[in-house]
Amino acid sequence: MAKTLILCDCLGSQELDRDKIEAAAGVACSRIHSSLCTAEAGDAAEAISRGFAIIACQQEKARFEEIAEDVGTPPPGFVDLRDRAGWSDEASEAGPKQAALVAEALLPTPRTRAVDVTSEGRCLVLGRSAVALPAADRLSGPLAVTALVSDEPEDFPLDRRFEVIAGRLKTASGALGGFHLHIDALRQIEPGGRGGFALSAPRDGAETECDVVLDLSGNPPLFPAPGKREGYLRADPGDPNAVAAAVFEAGQMVGTFEKLLYVRLEESLCAHSRAGKTGCTKCLDACPTGAIAPDGDHVAIDAMICAGCGTCSALCPSSAITYDAPPTAALFKRIETLATVYRKAGGAAPRLLVTDNGFGAEMIALSARLGRGLPADVIPLELETLSQFGHAEMLAALGTGFAAVDILLSPRSERDLLDRELGLAAAMGGGARLRLLDVADPDALSEVLYDTPADPPTADPVLPLGSRRQVARLAAKALNPGSDDVLPLPDGAPYGAVRIDVKACTLCLACVSLCPPGALADNPDRPQLRFQEDACLQCGLCKRVCPESAVTLEPRLDLSDAALAHEILNEEEPYECVECGKPFGVKSTVERIVAELAGKHSMFASEDASRMIRMCDDCRIASQYHSENNPFASGERPRIRTSDDYFSDRKDH
Repeated sequence: MAKTLILCDCLGSQELDRDKIEAAAGVACSRIHSSLCTAEAGDAAEAISRGFAIIACQQEKARFEEIAEDVGTPPPGFVDLRDRAGWSDEASEAGPKQAALVAEALLPTPRTRAVDVTSEGRCLVLGRSAVALPAADRLSGPLAVTALVSDEPEDFPLDRRFEVIAGRLKTASGALGGFHLHIDALRQIEPGGRGGFALSAPRDGAETECDVVLDLSGNPPLFPAPGKREGYLRADPGDPNAVAAAVFEAGQMVGTFEKLLYVRLEESLCAHSRAGKTGCTKCLDACPTGAIAPDGDHVAIDAMICAGCGTCSALCPSSAITYDAPPTAALFKRIETLATVYRKAGGAAPRLLVTDNGFGAEMIALSARLGRGLPADVIPLELETLSQFGHAEMLAALGTGFAAVDILLSPRSERDLLDRELGLAAAMGGGARLRLLDVADPDALSEVLYDTPADPPTADPVLPLGSRRQVARLAAKALNPGSDDVLPLPDGAPYGAVRIDVKACTLCLACVSLCPPGALADNPDRPQLRFQEDACLQCGLCKRVCPESAVTLEPRLDLSDAALAHEILNEEEPYECVECGKPFGVKSTVERIVAELAGKHSMFASEDASRMIRMCDDCRIASQYHSENNPFASGERPRIRTSDDYFSDRKDH
């Protein structure tokens, strides 16, 4: 059944272009209501009861969900047109943007993978006794609490509703429902005897597990990015309000919770390591939570620790790690839909404003309600986290027809990552059309956007299909029309060429055997080192493994079709076997070995022995087999014993 968009102009405070929305977004629209959440709530209930309704109001989402529950139907969909397009100094020109936002809201939402995490309420409270013990007492009802105090209180609580231990927390790992802790100098209460409790003798090496950790110690956090570690709560022990808030939050962490699986890992594509040599470490260096660790030739991701920032996906050169909440392909589809429908509705040069769904969404809402709102050509794209918007996504936006891309930073944004990715995208053709906006005032945001003229977008928009590397290259070609130039890229870029010092290279092909994407290849018919630039990740494994130090890397992007074909980096004449004439090995290498060993090494002192160096594998084995000192020779095979032999032995005895 087709969906219906239910429109409301919010007491006449905004203009809605119903005709453009219907024509460009391909959705049936209701008449334009004026007070859908109050006086015309009956119309809303009737539309929701029919199902497949989308309400063009985000502010009163809870109200319309209650109506859906009352009429016994699933909650409707929602799209915010008012804050993002209706309340604006250019509202009369916002028809194309409204159509684009509606079309984006109509896209199916991919299902996100998740697992259940169970917390049984085992809580460890850390800190000095003056703060930790009262907190443990308040939590002892809903949770099973142990207080680990760093000092020895004068009087231990006689109430045994929670455990009290003293000691020093040495290490901690895990997340909600699965923390593992090591404690040194552990002292436990001796519960027997008259009078106050005493502590046992200290011992090291104690281990325990818990579901929740409440850290009131005031010490440095136990984990990197502590705010992103689920189940780990931390508060300043000198701030009673912060302690009370943390205690309340800890009390809610009992039961079964849904843990999203934010990323996918395709181990076979990972270029982290080969044969004990380390290559790419981009995800390891950037992960703020420490969820990624080396695991042989590839990395491993602890899904329980991963907070879903998307940094690893944005940096992974081979697409071994891809964002999955939602998938990268869904983000490309959103970008392409916004640009395409905007043009279909009569718009010419849209600009994309990328924000997170917290700080950025609030900035837009405040600007719309109290200020000038967004310009009519600025289309907001709201994401869970800005870190997942890397150079490929920036280029995809420009390649699909956006004239500019602005990324609104939030106080918690990974600024260094976004700076690097923006610099890479700019070098690949984005130029000055890419910006990071670091503003914290809604009016300042509006002024920046209104005061920036838009350049014409690309004349031939692309369809962003394929992996992030494929989309980035496709968009770069669209942004450099008719060019077969080679674009220099910043150091660390995941695109580039391999250069060989042919005077030093011996064609040992060690680089070929370890190249993760197969950009380096050999020729089975002759000594030859071939290279396909489009496949190169610039992981550096070839450079690290080369015994002659003959390899150098050149970060760049070759826009010509030559980057898709194999080029020959080095080749030599093969050496022909002196026995059968079959080509084998590299001529210069074999001749160098002969010069070094023939007549000079005890194993190759004779002419016959040195001649074997110049033979292929088959002939060398045959020559050794028939030689006087045959290394394959063995003693004479014993005669097979028969029944007669056994009978004869019995007669003799």
